[in-house]
Amino acid sequence: MKVLLTGATGFLGKYLLSELEARKIQADTVGRSSESTFQCDLSEDDMTLPRDVNYEMVIHNAGKAHFVPKNEAEGKVFFDVNVGGTEKLLEALLSLKNKPKCFVILSTVAVYGLELGENINEGNALIGNTPYARSKIEAEKLVQVWCSENNVNCVILRLPLVLGENAPGNLGAMEKAIRKGYYFRMGSGLARRSMVNAVDVAKLIPSLVDKNGVYNLTDGLHRSFAEMDTFLATKHGKTVKKIPVWMGKWAAKLGDFIPGFPLNTYRLGKLEQSLTFNDDKARRELDWK
Repeated sequence: MKVLLTGATGFLGKYLLSELEARKIQADTVGRSSESTFQCDLSEDDMTLPRDVNYEMVIHNAGKAHFVPKNEAEGKVFFDVNVGGTEKLLEALLSLKNKPKCFVILSTVAVYGLELGENINEGNALIGNTPYARSKIEAEKLVQVWCSENNVNCVILRLPLVLGENAPGNLGAMEKAIRKGYYFRMGSGLARRSMVNAVDVAKLIPSLVDKNGVYNLTDGLHRSFAEMDTFLATKHGKTVKKIPVWMGKWAAKLGDFIPGFPLNTYRLGKLEQSLTFNDDKARRELDWK
């Protein structure tokens, strides 16, 4: 088995590459790093592949995330990377004598565009309207059309918070705040979030060569913020400090105007409401555990 992997140097990409290497699966990588098999910035550069190379699977993990744009120019970056980069990758694959058997794209539950809700499944409408969500929706559609036209299996994996060492995004921000002593739990902390472990995602993907479909992945536990912050505080030898919700809202408004402030209205919204996803389809069709 030979695989083409994008985004191998990113947070999840490192887990993916490690799993492929552990299974002795040959992996060519695409990225800006000089260590990549094909050094290329997919958001800017056209890519070429040797015509006779045979990939059984393409894993498209590269993308822009974990950033709240403050203006139109910053929002455009999501489309340059997530949509433009996907287009360039698909164009490069067209030059291959033999198309891959399967194309796996790592996507996000942000495409559903929901800030609260429970047990959300793959049948929900894609109404995400942030630049991140819209760019990932467009990227999913590009891959689906390309795979259909080229008779390639298409697997879209929509991920929630991804767990792992040095996790980015909101989970990473929580751990950093706890470690540095400026984290405060707002209210009861009973709002729940779906999560998934990067190791588990990496272990699943090589088995997807013969699969088709769109799947949510979670660990099935849907932990509360209180459970998360208690665990992380214990890990770092800290205690969780608490403040009332009204004080958190006041601090979040300050954060809307102060760059680098650990809390803003957008991040507070994610802390106040439960948002969980259903992955029964993956458990049923992919033997996901």
